[in-house]
Amino acid sequence: MAYDGKIMHRAQVRFEEDKQRRAQQFDQRRQRLFRKIPRLMEIDRELRSTMSQIIAGALQHGADPVAAIARIRKQNLGLQQERADLLRAAGYEEDALEEKPNCPLCGDTGYRGNALCQCLQSYYAREQIAELSQMLDMGTETFDTFSFDWYSTERGNYERSPREIAEHNFDVCQDYARQFSPRSGNLLLFGAPGLGKTFLSACMARVVSESGYSVVYDTAARIFSRFEDAKFRRDDEESTDADVNRYLNCDLLIVDDLGTEMMTSFVQSVFYQIINQRLVEGRKTVINTNLNPSEIGRRYGAQVLSRMEGEYEILPFIGQDIRRLKRQYQA
Repeated sequence: MAYDGKIMHRAQVRFEEDKQRRAQQFDQRRQRLFRKIPRLMEIDRELRSTMSQIIAGALQHGADPVAAIARIRKQNLGLQQERADLLRAAGYEEDALEEKPNCPLCGDTGYRGNALCQCLQSYYAREQIAELSQMLDMGTETFDTFSFDWYSTERGNYERSPREIAEHNFDVCQDYARQFSPRSGNLLLFGAPGLGKTFLSACMARVVSESGYSVVYDTAARIFSRFEDAKFRRDDEESTDADVNRYLNCDLLIVDDLGTEMMTSFVQSVFYQIINQRLVEGRKTVINTNLNPSEIGRRYGAQVLSRMEGEYEILPFIGQDIRRLKRQYQA
């Protein structure tokens, strides 16, 4: 699983902030208990000091430390029992003065061995949702709110009606998002504007992000612009290079509105690089566009079209512009 460095940094900052906040809250609770039951503070001091004092004394006189350690253990157990009795008598849990990790799996380190713990993964997922929300309406664009009411049930000259096609596309996109893994395929959503391509792309971005995978969602125009900045402008090299790496290395790249960018030979080259490199490295891509496959081939080249036809599940969208239908309905 690949992680976006920029998103991970923010997740780690939030993780440490919450960890420090919990430590401060525990210390405040401890001080309140000490003020309420002063003997608890005395016990705390004794527990902290007995080990160093007895060991130091034993070593100073050349005595066997084993006997000293046994005395320490007995003394400390007695102090711990007294502390538990005091807390219980005051109506508190016996372990109220024991600071426990929020995550028992990793002890609040965020890692289990060399792997990211699920607690830090949840922070990463939330930060990624926040990043995606800058471009998408992550609050309302969900599979649960997708409506088929705007799609006609009339087949006309097609084998299937717009609603039947929309229902099929919805099922494919929902299954793709919920079952996303490194073994998933790639999707191409194409059709006229206002048919739900961007909506379903946003739904997929949300669900895959919540599963902990790195997702980058951006318009084709902005993606190509960042590649151009990285190649030709050196004033903000670190930022633009980081963006390029995000596009190439994330687990799922969602390219919105392919075909709306100004076409140049550089754009054609970059798009081939994105498609080909991500396929070679097994990284997944979802593209939505108003262009049909033939138009994609003419615009970006036969090599791009060949890879899409061979490696992408192609989902056509038909029907009337839903945005226009909604405006007419509200008028």
